[in-house]
Amino acid sequence: MTENVALIGAGAMGGAIGTRLAETGNNLIVFDLDKDKVQELVDKGAKAAVSAAEAAAVSDYVITSLNSPRIVEIAVFGTGGAAEGAKPGTVIIDMSSIDPEATKSLATKAAEKGLRWVDSPLSGGAPKALIGELTLMAGGAAEDVDAAHNVLKYVSSNYTHMGPSGAGQTTKLINQVLCGLGFIAVAEATQLALDAGVDAEKIPQALKGGRADSALLQEYMPRFATRDYRRTGRIDNMVKDLNGAQDLARLTNTAMPLTAACAEIHRMLTAAGLGGEDQAAVMEFFKGPNMEHFE
Repeated sequence: MTENVALIGAGAMGGAIGTRLAETGNNLIVFDLDKDKVQELVDKGAKAAVSAAEAAAVSDYVITSLNSPRIVEIAVFGTGGAAEGAKPGTVIIDMSSIDPEATKSLATKAAEKGLRWVDSPLSGGAPKALIGELTLMAGGAAEDVDAAHNVLKYVSSNYTHMGPSGAGQTTKLINQVLCGLGFIAVAEATQLALDAGVDAEKIPQALKGGRADSALLQEYMPRFATRDYRRTGRIDNMVKDLNGAQDLARLTNTAMPLTAACAEIHRMLTAAGLGGEDQAAVMEFFKGPNMEHFE
């Protein structure tokens, strides 16, 4: 059974989610301010909407994939937003990575309008979305999270209800702490291997199945070793998520010294002009403060 789905936000991540939903036969209608991004999905079988409200009006589910709480709020509750067109009971699925407190506020606002809100941030990036193997961590009422799975099953292979509204976003921040630290650890180890004359591209195979093995090691050490910086994500998005983790840590009075160091490295890379580059470009940190060899 296919679903009627509105997608608000067709950037790198939203575009991949939309591609998968269209390719699996769902009735997808898309709104984004970037008409070229919308057209890419139209070419794959989606329909274009002139506003988020129009997209929501013909959909049972509305997926948002946007960059900040403010943009999510405008897209859903602003003039021409999804809430204007959505039928009562429509499930709003926010797949953006935003802070838990903002999510709780948005969920409350949705409930006041008769809408259901599920925060379902993701791990796995665009490559996993395209093959339906995202890891999703969901927050919201149990029945709403179950309903959202009718759509999210097409893009995910691991879907976990973490608790009430905001719990999904909290879990995503924890995921990003682990990923951020993992990227730096693998990059640092890669540079040591290169400097010591060891073939870093062979290390993932050599360590496969051992305690140091991980998905990050297997995917990224070969890319780090060869300076393969093709874009599947952005360093400045990691800055945003690590900032969110640090904000949460202040609220909970949690000491996170390694996360602080990791965040500073990512901020330095962003200040050096690499914010829009893939996470693999953290290797530039090991070329010195000027990073003058980046190409």
